[in-house]
Amino acid sequence: MRRVKVTRSSDYNDVRHERSIEMAEEKAKRFIDSSSNVDSGAYSANYGAHRVGISMQESVDYYSKWAQDGKYEQDLSLERYNGPIIAANYLADHYPDNRSSTKILDVAAGTGYVGEQLHTRGFKSVDALEPASGMLEQARKKNVYTDLYCEFLNSKRLPIKDDTYDCCVISGGMGEGHIPCDGLHELIRITKPGGLVCIVMREEYLSYVGEYKDRLEPLMQELEDAGKWEQLSRDVVPKYSFDNNGVVYKFKIC
Repeated sequence: MRRVKVTRSSDYNDVRHERSIEMAEEKAKRFIDSSSNVDSGAYSANYGAHRVGISMQESVDYYSKWAQDGKYEQDLSLERYNGPIIAANYLADHYPDNRSSTKILDVAAGTGYVGEQLHTRGFKSVDALEPASGMLEQARKKNVYTDLYCEFLNSKRLPIKDDTYDCCVISGGMGEGHIPCDGLHELIRITKPGGLVCIVMREEYLSYVGEYKDRLEPLMQELEDAGKWEQLSRDVVPKYSFDNNGVVYKFKIC
């Protein structure tokens, strides 16, 4: 009798995940090969911060070094990285009034791009959370933040009281070796009931970043089913970074 090979669903998912990673690497290579030296160098630098297998600590060290001498902002200028503008516009639409008194936490604040964009739109009570000290020091110099926290967002309790913020926003903080799914619980804890959590990230990370693939959106739904928050919108937006689409989530805390 001919033996039939049985493929487990977990094996099939592993193959799909590996193929997704290969496709992402191929896409990066195509972009780098077809771009100017400046753009390809910038893309390569960003890809290095999200390389497969990078740990959170390695990511922090990478970003701190990248921030030196303005290299990060040179590589990820707002012409190449539109996430901060997208995030700020979404918050401005959500808060048409009383922006100066709306208390916001900019999570994974980096060098302060989102803080700057919020400041120009009238948001004056903004704090920064960023684990890379080199990035946070650059953000401090911009004088758009009230308090700055050099902390990871993960399952560990932050040194922030419950129900502190009207809004928590993330732009660019999701990726390989970046904010884990467990960080959503802390976002909910520190945001006031009725407050907003806005997450802006590269759409394709949902397909090939192991931490998020088949985990992030199911957890978002679990938290909604548990009455922790309510999803207000999920929008795919073009040109989030370079030629990559982004996805923007808005959640109202219950």
